[in-house]
Amino acid sequence: MSYEIVLKRIYSPSEPTDGARVLVDRLWPRGKRRESLDLTEWYRDASPSPLLRRQLHEGEISPAVFAVRYRGELRDDPASLVPLMRYARQGKLTLLSAARNLEESYLPLLQQALLEALRDEDMGDLEPASPPCYRHQFKEE
Repeated sequence: MSYEIVLKRIYSPSEPTDGARVLVDRLWPRGKRRESLDLTEWYRDASPSPLLRRQLHEGEISPAVFAVRYRGELRDDPASLVPLMRYARQGKLTLLSAARNLEESYLPLLQQALLEALRDEDMGDLEPASPPCYRHQFKEE
């Protein structure tokens, strides 16, 4: 199945085609009132941990190390993706962030993790839950 998960700045105006609009930042965006954002939800659990975020912003780790550790956080807590996966299954999902440059933020990593989790779950649905029963094919004596 194909899923549409797009990235957008929280400061961009909402559009009717956005689908579910989910703010995935751990911190509330400066200067924005909740009523003005047309949010479906503010979901912090899929954003990087405060420690990891701080390490990146203070220059203690490189963006490459950040990416590896953030993927690890998502892998260690797969349940954090479940609410976002539900939105993606219902239609278009717009992940929102206050980051200035979305492509250099953690959002593409989150988007990729979501798409992989959805694909893995879909592949699991294709496998039979148990072996097929052939009893009806044999004549009972």
